Amino acid sequence: MEWKLLKVEKREGLVTVVINNPPINLITLDLYRELSQFVEKMADEKGVSVILFKSANPDFFIAHFDVSEILKFPLEGEVRPHPELNAFHLMCERLRNMEKVTIAQIEGRVGGGGGELVASMDMRFGVKNKTILNQMEVPLGILPGGSGTQRLPRIIGRGRAIEVILGAEDIDSVTLENWGFLNRLYEPDEIEEKVATLARRISLYPNPAVRLAKRSINNHEMPLNMGLQQEAYLFQQLLRTEEAPKAMTRFLLGGGQTKEGELRVAELSLEINESSVAVDEEKGD
Repeated sequence: MEWKLLKVEKREGLVTVVINNPPINLITLDLYRELSQFVEKMADEKGVSVILFKSANPDFFIAHFDVSEILKFPLEGEVRPHPELNAFHLMCERLRNMEKVTIAQIEGRVGGGGGELVASMDMRFGVKNKTILNQMEVPLGILPGGSGTQRLPRIIGRGRAIEVILGAEDIDSVTLENWGFLNRLYEPDEIEEKVATLARRISLYPNPAVRLAKRSINNHEMPLNMGLQQEAYLFQQLLRTEEAPKAMTRFLLGGGQTKEGELRVAELSLEINESSVAVDEEKGD
Protein backbone atom coordinates (compact mmCIF):
# COMPACT_ATOMS: atom_id res chain seq x y z
CA MET A 1 0.00 0.00 0.00
CA GLU A 2 1.06 3.60 -0.61
CA TRP A 3 1.09 5.94 2.37
CA LYS A 4 1.07 9.74 2.32
CA LEU A 5 1.52 10.43 6.03
CA LEU A 6 3.48 7.33 7.01
CA LYS A 7 6.93 6.27 5.88
CA VAL A 8 7.15 2.49 6.15
CA GLU A 9 10.34 0.46 5.85
CA LYS A 10 10.86 -3.27 6.35
CA ARG A 11 14.14 -4.98 7.20
CA GLU A 12 13.97 -8.69 7.85
CA GLY A 13 11.35 -9.12 10.59
CA LEU A 14 11.31 -5.43 11.61
CA VAL A 15 8.93 -2.80 10.22
CA THR A 16 9.67 0.84 11.05
CA VAL A 17 6.91 3.40 10.50
CA VAL A 18 7.56 7.14 10.75
CA ILE A 19 4.53 9.37 11.29
CA ASN A 20 4.69 12.66 9.39
CA ASN A 21 1.64 14.95 9.45
CA PRO A 22 2.96 18.51 9.95
CA PRO A 23 2.93 20.69 11.90
CA ILE A 24 2.06 18.69 15.06
CA ASN A 25 1.15 15.18 13.87
CA LEU A 26 -2.51 15.88 14.59
CA ILE A 27 -4.72 12.82 14.13
CA THR A 28 -6.63 14.21 11.18
CA LEU A 29 -9.09 11.94 9.42
CA ASP A 30 -6.44 11.20 6.79
CA LEU A 31 -3.84 10.19 9.39
CA TYR A 32 -6.42 8.17 11.30
CA ARG A 33 -7.37 6.25 8.15
CA GLU A 34 -3.74 5.50 7.34
CA LEU A 35 -2.94 4.39 10.88
CA SER A 36 -6.02 2.18 10.99
CA GLN A 37 -5.27 0.63 7.60
CA PHE A 38 -1.62 0.12 8.51
CA VAL A 39 -2.45 -1.59 11.81
CA GLU A 40 -5.02 -3.83 10.12
CA LYS A 41 -2.53 -4.79 7.42
CA MET A 42 0.25 -5.48 9.93
CA ALA A 43 -1.99 -7.69 12.06
CA ASP A 44 -2.02 -10.25 9.23
CA GLU A 45 1.47 -9.62 7.81
CA LYS A 46 3.60 -12.75 7.76
CA GLY A 47 7.29 -12.65 8.57
CA VAL A 48 7.06 -9.53 10.75
CA SER A 49 7.98 -9.78 14.44
CA VAL A 50 8.42 -6.14 15.49
CA ILE A 51 6.82 -2.82 14.53
CA LEU A 52 8.61 0.35 15.63
CA PHE A 53 6.62 3.62 15.55
CA LYS A 54 8.52 6.90 15.36
CA SER A 55 7.79 10.52 14.46
CA ALA A 56 9.37 12.76 11.83
CA ASN A 57 8.68 15.68 14.20
CA PRO A 58 11.14 15.91 17.13
CA ASP A 59 8.64 17.91 19.20
CA PHE A 60 5.47 15.86 18.66
CA PHE A 61 4.97 12.13 18.48
CA ILE A 62 1.22 12.59 18.02
CA ALA A 63 -0.68 15.60 19.35
CA HIS A 64 -4.29 14.36 19.65
CA PHE A 65 -7.39 13.77 17.54
CA ASP A 66 -8.56 16.68 15.38
CA VAL A 67 -11.01 18.58 17.62
CA SER A 68 -12.65 20.26 14.63
CA GLU A 69 -13.65 16.79 13.41
CA ILE A 70 -14.99 15.75 16.83
CA LEU A 71 -17.31 18.76 16.64
CA LYS A 72 -18.81 17.21 13.49
CA PHE A 73 -19.62 13.85 15.09
CA PRO A 74 -23.32 12.97 14.57
CA LEU A 75 -25.54 13.53 17.61
CA GLU A 76 -28.87 12.24 16.38
CA GLY A 77 -30.75 9.59 18.29
CA GLU A 78 -30.63 8.24 21.82
CA VAL A 79 -27.26 7.12 23.15
CA ARG A 80 -27.02 3.46 24.17
CA PRO A 81 -24.03 1.24 24.98
CA HIS A 82 -22.95 -0.63 21.86
CA PRO A 83 -21.98 -4.31 22.15
CA GLU A 84 -19.13 -4.01 19.64
CA LEU A 85 -15.95 -1.95 19.70
CA ASN A 86 -15.86 1.27 17.71
CA ALA A 87 -13.26 1.70 14.98
CA PHE A 88 -10.67 3.53 17.14
CA HIS A 89 -10.98 0.98 19.94
CA LEU A 90 -10.63 -1.80 17.39
CA MET A 91 -7.42 -0.27 16.05
CA CYS A 92 -5.99 -0.03 19.58
CA GLU A 93 -7.00 -3.61 20.40
CA ARG A 94 -5.38 -4.85 17.21
CA LEU A 95 -2.14 -3.21 18.36
CA ARG A 96 -2.39 -4.79 21.80
CA ASN A 97 -3.34 -8.25 20.61
CA MET A 98 -1.48 -8.66 17.32
CA GLU A 99 1.27 -11.24 17.55
CA LYS A 100 3.95 -8.69 16.78
CA VAL A 101 5.86 -6.59 19.29
CA THR A 102 4.86 -2.93 19.01
CA ILE A 103 7.23 -0.19 20.21
CA ALA A 104 6.69 3.58 20.46
CA GLN A 105 9.77 5.82 20.32
CA ILE A 106 8.32 9.01 21.85
CA GLU A 107 10.79 11.85 21.56
CA GLY A 108 8.39 14.75 22.10
CA ARG A 109 4.81 15.37 23.16
CA VAL A 110 2.05 12.80 22.97
CA GLY A 111 -1.51 13.17 24.16
CA GLY A 112 -5.20 12.71 23.53
CA GLY A 113 -5.78 9.97 20.98
CA GLY A 114 -2.02 9.73 20.48
CA GLY A 115 -1.58 8.90 24.16
CA GLU A 116 -4.26 6.24 23.85
CA LEU A 117 -2.59 4.80 20.77
CA VAL A 118 0.82 4.43 22.41
CA ALA A 119 -0.80 3.07 25.59
CA SER A 120 -2.02 0.20 23.39
CA MET A 121 1.53 -0.64 22.32
CA ASP A 122 3.77 -3.13 24.08
CA MET A 123 6.66 -0.81 24.94
CA ARG A 124 7.20 2.94 25.10
CA PHE A 125 10.56 4.71 25.27
CA GLY A 126 11.16 8.42 25.82
CA VAL A 127 13.74 11.19 25.96
CA LYS A 128 14.86 12.70 29.27
CA ASN A 129 13.36 16.13 29.94
CA LYS A 130 11.53 16.14 26.62
CA THR A 131 8.89 13.42 26.40
CA ILE A 132 5.54 14.67 27.75
CA LEU A 133 2.09 13.11 28.07
CA ASN A 134 -1.02 15.27 28.26
CA GLN A 135 -4.59 13.94 28.18
CA MET A 136 -6.41 17.17 27.46
CA GLU A 137 -9.95 15.88 26.85
CA VAL A 138 -11.75 16.70 30.13
CA PRO A 139 -11.06 20.47 29.90
CA LEU A 140 -12.76 20.30 26.47
CA GLY A 141 -15.88 18.83 28.06
CA ILE A 142 -15.27 15.26 26.90
CA LEU A 143 -13.20 12.31 28.09
CA PRO A 144 -10.47 10.12 26.55
CA GLY A 145 -12.76 8.10 24.30
CA GLY A 146 -10.14 6.06 22.47
CA SER A 147 -9.43 3.64 25.35
CA GLY A 148 -7.55 6.01 27.69
CA THR A 149 -9.86 5.64 30.70
CA GLN A 150 -9.35 1.87 30.53
CA ARG A 151 -5.69 1.55 29.56
CA LEU A 152 -4.12 4.18 31.80
CA PRO A 153 -5.41 2.66 35.09
CA ARG A 154 -4.07 -0.71 33.96
CA ILE A 155 -0.63 0.77 33.23
CA ILE A 156 -0.08 3.37 35.96
CA GLY A 157 -2.84 2.65 38.50
CA ARG A 158 -6.24 4.17 39.18
CA GLY A 159 -5.17 7.16 41.27
CA ARG A 160 -2.48 8.26 38.84
CA ALA A 161 -4.83 7.77 35.89
CA ILE A 162 -7.35 10.08 37.57
CA GLU A 163 -4.58 12.64 38.06
CA VAL A 164 -3.52 12.42 34.41
CA ILE A 165 -7.03 12.51 32.95
CA LEU A 166 -8.78 14.94 35.30
CA GLY A 167 -5.75 17.11 35.97
CA ALA A 168 -4.95 17.43 32.25
CA GLU A 169 -1.45 18.64 33.15
CA ASP A 170 1.81 17.93 31.36
CA ILE A 171 3.30 14.76 32.83
CA ASP A 172 7.08 14.94 32.54
CA SER A 173 9.39 12.21 31.30
CA VAL A 174 10.85 11.23 34.66
CA THR A 175 7.41 10.84 36.20
CA LEU A 176 6.23 8.80 33.23
CA GLU A 177 9.16 6.43 33.67
CA ASN A 178 8.66 6.18 37.43
CA TRP A 179 4.97 5.43 36.93
CA GLY A 180 5.69 2.71 34.40
CA PHE A 181 4.19 4.44 31.36
CA LEU A 182 7.63 4.59 29.78
CA ASN A 183 9.88 1.54 29.83
CA ARG A 184 13.04 3.65 29.85
CA LEU A 185 14.35 7.15 29.29
CA TYR A 186 17.31 7.96 27.07
CA GLU A 187 19.33 11.03 26.22
CA PRO A 188 18.35 12.73 22.95
CA ASP A 189 21.47 11.50 21.19
CA GLU A 190 21.11 7.87 22.28
CA ILE A 191 17.44 6.95 21.96
CA GLU A 192 17.66 6.20 18.22
CA GLU A 193 20.42 3.63 18.63
CA LYS A 194 19.06 2.10 21.84
CA VAL A 195 15.51 1.53 20.60
CA ALA A 196 16.61 0.42 17.14
CA THR A 197 19.01 -2.11 18.68
CA LEU A 198 16.26 -3.59 20.86
CA ALA A 199 13.78 -3.71 17.98
CA ARG A 200 16.25 -5.42 15.66
CA ARG A 201 17.32 -7.84 18.38
CA ILE A 202 13.75 -9.08 18.92
CA SER A 203 13.11 -9.21 15.17
CA LEU A 204 15.94 -11.75 14.76
CA TYR A 205 14.56 -14.20 17.31
CA PRO A 206 12.45 -17.19 16.18
CA ASN A 207 9.16 -15.71 15.04
CA PRO A 208 6.90 -18.32 16.67
CA ALA A 209 8.58 -17.73 20.04
CA VAL A 210 8.04 -13.96 19.80
CA ARG A 211 4.41 -14.40 18.79
CA LEU A 212 3.44 -16.92 21.44
CA ALA A 213 5.46 -15.26 24.21
CA LYS A 214 3.49 -12.05 23.67
CA ARG A 215 0.24 -14.03 23.60
CA SER A 216 1.17 -15.70 26.88
CA ILE A 217 2.08 -12.36 28.50
CA ASN A 218 -1.30 -10.94 27.45
CA ASN A 219 -2.89 -13.85 29.31
CA HIS A 220 -1.76 -12.27 32.60
CA GLU A 221 -5.23 -10.72 32.70
CA MET A 222 -6.71 -14.20 33.17
CA PRO A 223 -6.99 -15.82 36.60
CA LEU A 224 -3.53 -17.13 37.49
CA ASN A 225 -4.32 -20.83 37.11
CA MET A 226 -5.77 -20.27 33.64
CA GLY A 227 -2.77 -18.18 32.64
CA LEU A 228 -0.39 -20.88 33.82
CA GLN A 229 -2.32 -23.54 31.92
CA GLN A 230 -2.10 -21.46 28.75
CA GLU A 231 1.61 -20.83 29.34
CA ALA A 232 2.27 -24.58 29.55
CA TYR A 233 0.17 -25.17 26.42
CA LEU A 234 2.02 -22.50 24.41
CA PHE A 235 5.40 -23.79 25.64
CA GLN A 236 4.54 -27.25 24.35
CA GLN A 237 3.43 -25.77 21.03
CA LEU A 238 6.79 -24.05 20.61
CA LEU A 239 8.72 -27.24 21.34
CA ARG A 240 7.03 -28.69 18.28
CA THR A 241 8.04 -25.89 15.91
CA GLU A 242 10.86 -26.23 13.40
CA GLU A 243 12.69 -23.23 14.85
CA ALA A 244 12.98 -24.22 18.53
CA PRO A 245 15.30 -27.29 18.33
CA LYS A 246 17.51 -25.50 15.80
CA ALA A 247 17.88 -22.44 18.04
CA MET A 248 18.56 -24.53 21.13
CA THR A 249 21.18 -26.57 19.26
CA ARG A 250 22.91 -23.38 18.04
CA PHE A 251 22.90 -22.16 21.64
CA LEU A 252 24.69 -25.27 22.89
CA LEU A 253 27.18 -25.29 20.01
CA GLY A 254 27.88 -21.58 20.53
CA GLY A 255 28.94 -22.01 24.16
CA GLY A 256 25.68 -22.12 26.07
CA GLN A 257 25.83 -23.91 29.42
CA THR A 258 29.54 -23.18 29.74
CA LYS A 259 30.86 -20.59 32.18
CA GLU A 260 32.25 -18.44 29.37
CA GLY A 261 29.04 -18.61 27.38
CA GLU A 262 26.72 -17.92 30.29
CA LEU A 263 28.73 -14.86 31.35
CA ARG A 264 27.83 -13.36 27.96
CA VAL A 265 24.47 -15.03 27.45
CA ALA A 266 22.78 -11.85 26.16
CA GLU A 267 25.36 -11.49 23.39
CA LEU A 268 25.23 -15.22 22.66
CA SER A 269 21.43 -15.12 22.34
CA LEU A 270 21.78 -12.50 19.63
CA GLU A 271 24.70 -14.16 17.84
CA ILE A 272 22.99 -17.52 17.39
CA ASN A 273 20.06 -15.82 15.70
CA GLU A 274 22.18 -13.48 13.59
CA SER A 275 23.99 -16.53 12.25
CA SER A 276 20.66 -18.19 11.46
CA VAL A 277 19.50 -15.17 9.46
CA ALA A 278 22.81 -15.11 7.57
CA VAL A 279 22.39 -18.78 6.62
CA ASP A 280 18.81 -18.19 5.45
CA GLU A 281 19.94 -15.25 3.31
CA GLU A 282 22.63 -17.39 1.68
CA LYS A 283 19.98 -19.98 0.86
CA GLY A 284 17.75 -17.25 -0.58
CA ASP A 285 14.99 -17.75 2.03
